[in-house]
Amino acid sequence: MRIITGSARGCVLDTLEGENTRPTSDRAKEALFSMIQFDIEGRRVLDLFAGSGQLGLEALSRNAASCVFIDEAREAVNIVLANAKKAKLFDKCRISTGTHASYLTNARGKEGFDLIFLDPPYASDYVSQSLELIDSGELLNAGGRIVCETDNGTQPVKKKDLKDPAYHEKEVLRQVFSGKIELFEKYTVVKTALYGRSRITLLESAK
Repeated sequence: MRIITGSARGCVLDTLEGENTRPTSDRAKEALFSMIQFDIEGRRVLDLFAGSGQLGLEALSRNAASCVFIDEAREAVNIVLANAKKAKLFDKCRISTGTHASYLTNARGKEGFDLIFLDPPYASDYVSQSLELIDSGELLNAGGRIVCETDNGTQPVKKKDLKDPAYHEKEVLRQVFSGKIELFEKYTVVKTALYGRSRITLLESAK
């Protein structure tokens, strides 16, 4: 796994094995950063389920101003720390151990971000939990965006559904917002797309 472009282009990142720290595939990562290529430079970033730190470090390599990395696994935090130093981006990082809920709760009234990455373990409802806390804590700055990676399952999607906005809206409501209509209405879906098993969804606040 490498950083795609920017100041640390080509830097090989260390990873942890296992489903709980599943890295974003190269194809999905390239698509993800294509979606937000004009929303990175000078921005303050949060990589909430950091894993190896690849998403936050990619943003820093592309001239984001700073990034906070949070992961509940000490092993993952140690990997982020090593990768940040390897990529020569450590001076722009703040790296901490903690759960998504504890960090977002404690950050209320203290933090604000322009770009937030939510890429938790697939077998969880952590994305919707995080979106609720981000909204209630007003942690997304005006004009900011949230990138969510969720599991679209292993079954192939029918061709007719791929081009059907109603299908994607239904699946985003289910996968990203855990079926919570009131939460869904607090955000605007800028774009959603499938890359293999992964669904990448770009959100803005609807306020």
